[in-house]
Amino acid sequence: MAGETDLKTLLAEMQPELTAGVYVFASLPPGAPIPGELHPLMLFYEHEGVTLIVPEDEAKAAGLQPTFRCRMLTLNVHSSLEAVGFLAAITARLATAGMGLNPVSAFYHDHLFVPADRAEEAVAMLEKLAEESPL
Repeated sequence: MAGETDLKTLLAEMQPELTAGVYVFASLPPGAPIPGELHPLMLFYEHEGVTLIVPEDEAKAAGLQPTFRCRMLTLNVHSSLEAVGFLAAITARLATAGMGLNPVSAFYHDHLFVPADRAEEAVAMLEKLAEESPL
């Protein structure tokens, strides 16, 4: 099943949804084992180490040094991995409010990790963007 590529459709139908819980980013050195008590939402391997996105409480329990306390906002439209401009429009809108974010594109949806204390604001801004983007 192919994802949507039309920018107007993606923006109009994105249906941003805030996931419960607080996440953090953490890093492990290259070759270090992933602690067994962690249930990472994402792992990404770089030369310098492994980046993890994990629930905040799990990171603390594992003794990791977490950074970027955030909430996950899922865009509930099946976006194509080849869609052009979707995340650019979203990040530009949030940037106007001085809000940084970390996007993760998965097979079916895009997920935004936004500052935990501004998550509801991010949802409201994206809902407004969707309203401004009628089909």
